[in-house]
Amino acid sequence: MKKTVNILLILSILFAFILLFHTNTVQAAALDDIEISTNKNIVNPGDTVILTITFGKPLGAYTFDIAYDNQLLEYIETDGGTPNDNGTRVRVVYYDASGGTNPKDKMTITFKAKEGITTSNPTDLAVTAEGLSNPDASENYDDISVALEKNIVVEPRYVDYKFDLTYTGGPVVNKEKEMTLSLTSSMGRSYEHARIIAEATTPDGGNVQLLGTDETQTEHDLIDSGWGDPSGYKIGGQDVNKVLNLRGIFDKAGEYTLTFKLIDRDSSDEIIAENSFTIAVTDTVTTPPQETPENGAGGTIEENQTQENKEEENLPAQLPKTGMNLFIPIGIIVIAVISTTLYIIMKKRNH
Repeated sequence: MKKTVNILLILSILFAFILLFHTNTVQAAALDDIEISTNKNIVNPGDTVILTITFGKPLGAYTFDIAYDNQLLEYIETDGGTPNDNGTRVRVVYYDASGGTNPKDKMTITFKAKEGITTSNPTDLAVTAEGLSNPDASENYDDISVALEKNIVVEPRYVDYKFDLTYTGGPVVNKEKEMTLSLTSSMGRSYEHARIIAEATTPDGGNVQLLGTDETQTEHDLIDSGWGDPSGYKIGGQDVNKVLNLRGIFDKAGEYTLTFKLIDRDSSDEIIAENSFTIAVTDTVTTPPQETPENGAGGTIEENQTQENKEEENLPAQLPKTGMNLFIPIGIIVIAVISTTLYIIMKKRNH
């Protein structure tokens, strides 16, 4: 009897070791082929981004946690399990109640970028998991405790920067011409060290200066040295409108082409924006044609006033007399009344 008990004890121990070994083998299996991806890398306000988790093997059960930045994104929906969103993390749980006939090989989760974003914001979607098993639950997989991360950028729809050069009247040789240079964008990409420079194509032997004074009262020649601090300045965001008041000096008549560039000092002076303007410089002041019904051209205020003055000069000094003078019949009536009155008085005295 004792011998039988010993044999049963030995068999029990061996069975326990076999069961323990088998259990450890199942728990040690890793889900090595899992992948995460998104349908886009840059997401604009109001747009959605879909995160896809591909398992690599069919799964009959899983619990996935997807962490996200709720300052940039909001959760929309999930395909592939029952979701629970706590505001910063979505937990998706799936269990194949059919006993292995309806496994999943992937799942998706959709987020939307929030409105009002004005800068570029790199962010991660971080994925962890637990409770992973194959379709019939005969094999379990290791938890994913070190997050799998997918980087995306949430940023506004940027609008290109644009230069505009304005001035009144045509420039004249060796006379300062006031000019206004504007750099605008309704939503400009942000740069930490941007700078404005200018180049000129001139008539043979001609030179040009574009002088301006910055907020530190330092004068710059855009053609010679660019604008402001050589290291650049910060620019970007909503409704960018940088205005430079310049003085242009041209030393020879002819056609000049001024090219303005916005460059990024942090990217080897990469050109961010570029616009060119053609300017005709003359030896004397020229004015555009006056607006008339025939030519439809626009005249300046000064020209219109000059024309009005000329028209006034051509008016006669005294208007010509036309028709009967009004004073004549009035005078006749007055004389008749006086004469009649004197006649009546004299007649009364004679009687």
